[in-house]
Amino acid sequence: MSESGPTESMPIEDYLAQGGVLSAPHNVPPRYRGELLRLMATFVDSELAGSAGFAEVINEAPGIKERIAAARIVLEKTDHAERVLAVMGEFGADQGRYAVHHPWAARMGRDVEIGATRQGSDMRLSVFHYPLQGWTDAVVMNVLMGLAVGVQLKEFSRISYAPLAEVFHAIAPREQRHAELGVEGLARIVASEEGRLEARKAVAFWQPRVAASFGQAGSARFETLKRFGLRHQPNEALLDAWMLATGQQLAALKLN
Repeated sequence: MSESGPTESMPIEDYLAQGGVLSAPHNVPPRYRGELLRLMATFVDSELAGSAGFAEVINEAPGIKERIAAARIVLEKTDHAERVLAVMGEFGADQGRYAVHHPWAARMGRDVEIGATRQGSDMRLSVFHYPLQGWTDAVVMNVLMGLAVGVQLKEFSRISYAPLAEVFHAIAPREQRHAELGVEGLARIVASEEGRLEARKAVAFWQPRVAASFGQAGSARFETLKRFGLRHQPNEALLDAWMLATGQQLAALKLN
């Protein structure tokens, strides 16, 4: 990446398109600022909504080890939201009001089909509008979404706003551990035939909804985001990476 910074002879948009990075709010173009805030809000709102939903199933965990893992996921996802929110605060976001401004635990019915369309007043991914139904359902969702977050954070860790890229790089290992905890829990569930059947039902429900979180193929906004250095791979490439990782994981658990 370029480290020299934009010059009078090089417009900032060209600097970004050539791999340049920005390090402070004062020198970002208005359109870049809007797209960056949208990206951050989507992540923060999804982490808060995901954390709130998972918190409600902690007491349904079958043992102490599982409850500790679930509580850790809830705590760390909330912490990750706070870290990105701190970057948003540098752009004027009201950090003190943000966490209580939306009903993060609110969900729609399981039978409602919303695709990738966001609902309500926050920016959570559509998958976080669906309620969890019991422990197995929550573990399956955590595994599938955990693999998706891993793909997305690999992409976001390369974005052109350096302070945010650093945050994403720092939290990626913990998000990976969340997925690993989910896999460990799911392995225990599918050890019984009853658990395997229940897990397969959950996979059938969550897999298409997590897939929808990657957005539409051929997104018109992608070229703008790529020019700004806020994205590098299109939605369909990220989806393919997730489908490959998911297929391998489900095969290892004999769930596909």
